[in-house]
Amino acid sequence: MDKLELRNKTIFVTGVAGFIGSNLAKKLLKMDNDATVIGIDNLNDYYDVNLKKQRLDVLESFDKFKFFKGNIADKETVELIFEKYNPNIVVNLAAQAGVRYSITNPDSYIESNLVGFFNILEACRNNNVEHLVFASSSSVYGSNKKTPYSTDDRVDNPVSLYAATKKSDELMAHAYSKLYDIPVTGLRFFTVYGPAGRPDMAYFGFTNKLLAGKNIQIYNYGNCKRDFTYIDDIVEGIVRVIRKAPSHSRGEDGLPIPPYAIYNIGNGHPEGLLEFVDILQDELIKAGVLPSNYDFEKHKKLVAMQPGDVPITYADTEPLKRDFDFVPSINLRTGLRNFAQWYKKYYM
Repeated sequence: MDKLELRNKTIFVTGVAGFIGSNLAKKLLKMDNDATVIGIDNLNDYYDVNLKKQRLDVLESFDKFKFFKGNIADKETVELIFEKYNPNIVVNLAAQAGVRYSITNPDSYIESNLVGFFNILEACRNNNVEHLVFASSSSVYGSNKKTPYSTDDRVDNPVSLYAATKKSDELMAHAYSKLYDIPVTGLRFFTVYGPAGRPDMAYFGFTNKLLAGKNIQIYNYGNCKRDFTYIDDIVEGIVRVIRKAPSHSRGEDGLPIPPYAIYNIGNGHPEGLLEFVDILQDELIKAGVLPSNYDFEKHKKLVAMQPGDVPITYADTEPLKRDFDFVPSINLRTGLRNFAQWYKKYYM
């Protein structure tokens, strides 16, 4: 691997008003490296735009941050940013997320996840980028029966359009890495959560519904397991990956070996949804979001699996530990406690 120095570099982060993008940009700007962060986001209304604007307000307090409101599916916008700022490192986190939403709104996934990412790849090809890091997803594993999920597993059977677009991103990135010798690293994220997260995620949606006195639905009758990964662990993992790009090398035939790698970033400890809900409700009471006498059993409903869902996600994170000396360390209770305290402060 080639070690990259971030000092005085320009880092382009797409989806910068998103949950992961905003936290990554904030960490990069707080580091003592004089790096400039260029961010783009289209601020769509897939979820609460005010939450995205609040994240941006934090970032815009940094002198080294510059923001563009725009869509990476607009090729001219992407080209303009590369021409003006010539980024050294690109982190593509812009994507239309959500498994169930892809069933009812497929067009947005093709636009953002395929056309948008293609524009990023083309811009990297034409601008000598030192390292492209991009977001994939644990969804690419589909209904894989083998656990933990390894990046060596075949991922040819997606169960949602969202997963299919993420697998397509990996294939396109590999092709560009091979053809143009671009150092590329893909990251398969596993159920990212934490303060100021995405309202469409289960822990956030459950909290909203419980506070409103509505019932929450627990899919697969509570038998699902998820590898919940706290946002700070995700961001620390991304920063370490950014700093070590796959090396340029040649095979026995003299042709370039694609400087391409793919990693899981997960907690490595899948939690059952029922246990997850128990911890969440406990922390919501401790934070004062819900009253101590709240009747949870009355508001919990076990239901069947939903289309596009999978029963378990479980990351093999040994390669991440081996190559970057990184092991996620924040447990579910600590993470949900931080979320509950933030929710109390932000919404109440």
